[in-house]
Amino acid sequence: MRNALVTGSSGFIGYFVSLALLRAGWRVIGLDSLSDYYDVNLKLNRQSQLCEYAQFSVVNEKLETPQALMTLFKEHRPDVVIHLAAQAGVRHSIDDPRAYLNANLIGTFELLEAARAFPPEHMLLASSSSIFGANRQMPYKEADRVDTQMSFYAATKKATENMAHSYAHLYALPTTMFRFFTVYGPWGRPDMAYFKFTKAILNRAPIDVYNHGKMQRDFTYVDDLVRAIMGLIDVPPDPTSPVPGDSVSPVAPFRTVNIGNASPVSLMDFIAAIETACGQEAIKTFHPIQPGDVPATWADTTLLQTLVGKQHSTPVGEGLQHFVDWYRDFYKA
Repeated sequence: MRNALVTGSSGFIGYFVSLALLRAGWRVIGLDSLSDYYDVNLKLNRQSQLCEYAQFSVVNEKLETPQALMTLFKEHRPDVVIHLAAQAGVRHSIDDPRAYLNANLIGTFELLEAARAFPPEHMLLASSSSIFGANRQMPYKEADRVDTQMSFYAATKKATENMAHSYAHLYALPTTMFRFFTVYGPWGRPDMAYFKFTKAILNRAPIDVYNHGKMQRDFTYVDDLVRAIMGLIDVPPDPTSPVPGDSVSPVAPFRTVNIGNASPVSLMDFIAAIETACGQEAIKTFHPIQPGDVPATWADTTLLQTLVGKQHSTPVGEGLQHFVDWYRDFYKA
């Protein structure tokens, strides 16, 4: 039985990745701090479902706690590490940057040090589409320069890519960084726009629409994302054997991979799909763009498909209907 460490296992994406691994017969060690950034009960609900599997074990601890990860690696010797734990949220990073410093930078450093001492077969670490920052050339490609981050959250994600590359080079740690593009779906994060919109629409409350609705996002349904991650587990980077269009480093077993829907959707169309799923129209309040936001994202997923094959892309209307159905059931709305 293969052994995986999933950090952030009680989070939105971590829960679905852990579930996929367990259903595929893996043993999973789930690490999560159960932070109160959003409703802890949602995280506890996810965690309780994972704990129904005999091959799942949970450690509730902060990434940045000294020696916590070193002890965990020494005890469990994971074959694969999927690092999803982070302080999330572009806007919150303006209000509380220290939380991002601690979780995203110090926490990832502790993970890399533990991997250095007890090397896994493959490290897969979450980055973000927000690292593309002020780039205007779209779709975003892995080879694009990423020097103009627009938020401290994005800056910490870029820094984790650099940190991971240095460890991959120095200690021959096969490392894949995946750049997520606006992931949504059931069991999602309450701070995300689609979650807030659904709650407001069902309660007949107004929703805040930024940049007067002139935004586009490459929305990625969570099941599509998880399939991509599962496919990448057994495709570690090798600088001596690049694939066409590869982003593999010339000096390290290190690769970046976009995971998105490869089809941007306008914010107003996204809201319309939520309105359809909810069966009622939103009351919209329009605002200027918020600090740290970018007006558009769009993933080039050519490399992902080269590595793991053609990917299924769930239509936004279908994905949002799944979310609204879950929301109504979970919150009895």
